[in-house]
Order: sequence, then structure tokens, then C-alpha cells
Amino acid sequence: MSDTSFLNNAPDPDLDGKELPAFKFELEKSTGKVIGGSYGKEATVKQLPISKGIAGVSMRLEPGAMRELHWHATAAEWAFVVEGRVRTTVIDPRGNSETNDFDVGDIWYFPRGHGHMLECLGHAPCHFILIFDNGYFSEFGTFSITDWIGHVPKALLAKNFGLPESVFDGFPNEEVYFARLSPPPEAMPSNLRGARRQPPETHKYQMLAQKPHSVHAGGREWRVDSERFPISRTITGVVLDLEPGGLRELHWHPTASEWQYVIYGQVSVTLFGSHGRYRMERLDAGDVGYIPQGYGHSIENIGEGPCRVLIGFNTGHYAATDLSTWMAGNPSDVLATNFGKPESLFRKFPTEPIFIADKNATRKENKP
Repeated sequence: MSDTSFLNNAPDPDLDGKELPAFKFELEKSTGKVIGGSYGKEATVKQLPISKGIAGVSMRLEPGAMRELHWHATAAEWAFVVEGRVRTTVIDPRGNSETNDFDVGDIWYFPRGHGHMLECLGHAPCHFILIFDNGYFSEFGTFSITDWIGHVPKALLAKNFGLPESVFDGFPNEEVYFARLSPPPEAMPSNLRGARRQPPETHKYQMLAQKPHSVHAGGREWRVDSERFPISRTITGVVLDLEPGGLRELHWHPTASEWQYVIYGQVSVTLFGSHGRYRMERLDAGDVGYIPQGYGHSIENIGEGPCRVLIGFNTGHYAATDLSTWMAGNPSDVLATNFGKPESLFRKFPTEPIFIADKNATRKENKP
């Protein structure tokens, strides 16, 4: 789901001013919703008005905690496990269900409207980042099973399930959100109905267990879109590792907006919005950045150690145009005329893709 302004060609008022708006939000420093040792913190257009195309949530579950059975009416969910282990069960509209266990570096994708639950597996907390393909989506506006059943008359529930009304005595009368009991069994349990009817496409992908999509002197990148993970039709995920001084070069995405979460390290992100508008933000661990569809930007590691950035795009098919590739794809006389400089200058520019530049990125001059 792309930003509405690009679908109807109307200018986005938040991007139509003389200055570019802030595109950073300190997600992990926000309060969010805390129950016991578990929390959910979100970044939507309410917290970050520029982020109309993508919303995100940082969720931490204590051992024995479960994000209760729920579904999302307005967004699909993509997730990356940062810490610990997670078990999910999801059911599709055809009644197929899948239970999976996830480790650090694994991802899941639940299409819009698919009912699911998330629970901490084992005796240590888990932490994962959720990305949604709609910036107006709120994690706290989901449809939860306790909230629903708690507001349906018992007589109707009894008729629905063919059970006595007394069965529903003592059920929660409001949303539980985080349900808490003992940690689930290590062995994967069976469904109430017995054997599972497996969905045609799995909801799980072991992202960091794969080889990186590309490796460079200044860093490396893992990239997963619908070609590798077919069910993920509306979200592409990237993990970008940058060495100190490493730079994901100036580029833009013609078909999607970009949502960034810094897992560790510090980065400088630049944003170019045409007509002389340019802005820089520093993102530390736990901060979120957002780049609107089609806007020029870069990501640079400005810390003393390596950094890792989780990136989500609201499209199932990744597309980008890098500045060095754009220039290299033009004749030297075109560049000379464009910039009012001699052709010989542009023969010194790189002719091969850069993608990630390292801290010693000043290149030897190409011979004319």
C-alpha cells in the first residue's frame, strides 16, 4: 500500500511546505503499552506524521506472555526477530493454519485479515519489530478475541458454539492484549481439531540464515521480497550492516516508501525533497526513520563500531535507482552539458555500481 498522495497525484500537505518535516522518531524511548514485563511501542502517522505509507511496532514479551489471538483489518504484518524465540499460529480464510517457531534473524508475514497470535517461547524474553504496510494502522486498534467475545451476549455465544451459557462465565469482559501463563511447551502442540491443514505458502522465512544479497567493503545487505518469500506480497525487508564510515549511497525508491529501525549503532540519514529541500537526521539504536516514496536519501554509519539497520518497504518487489548508476548510464557529453563542466571530469566518475561505499571511498581517478 503506497502513500495515498502518490496514488491520487495530490500533494501531501506534510511534504508540501518550504522545509522538509522531521522524519525521525525515538521509538524505544516512547512509553507505549506496558503490561507486566511486556510492552508494545508504535510509530504511526500519529507519532511520525510523514510516515503515511508504513507503520511499525517494537514488541517485547516476557516468558509466558502471549500477544493474544487477533487480526488486523487494515494492514499486513511483517516481523523480524531481534532477540529470543517466538512461536506463532496463523489461520487463513480457508481454515488452513500454521504454527512456527522463530529464532533471531527469522521473519514472518501475515496477510491482512489473517488471524494470529504471538508468544514468547522459552525462559528468556523475546523482542521483535513489526512492520505494517499502512502508516495509519495502529497496533492498539487491532481486533482481539477477548475484546470480541467479551462484548457478545452469552446467549449468542452459546448458540454459536452449541454450548451452555455457563461455559462463558468468568471470560474476560475487555481486551487482555498480553495474556500471561507459563511458557509454552517446547514440543509444538496440535490444534484442537487435530491434524493441521497446511497453507499453500509458508508464513516463515529464515532471513539471516541465508547468504547476504550483496557484500561490499563498507558493509553487506540481506534482502527478502516476494521472489524469495512468496507470501510477502506487500512488504520487502532488508537488513543493512554498515562498517564504520560505510555509506549506503544516495538513491531513491520509485515504487515504495522506506521505514528504518536502527537495531544497533548510529547512522546519519539524509533526505532530499526537491526544490532545494534537504534535511539530515541522526538515528541511534531504537530510533525510526522514514523516507517517502521517490525521495532521495542515504544512510551512513557515523559511529565507531558497526551498525545494523532493519528496513521495510511497502511493496513486494524491491526497486531502487542509485545516483552513481544513474550518472554512469548517461553519455559524458550529457553530464558535461548538465553540470557545465568538461567531459574529461565525468570520465573519472565510477562506471560500476557502488551500492555501499566504505570509509576510504575516494576512488582513484579513472583514466580518460
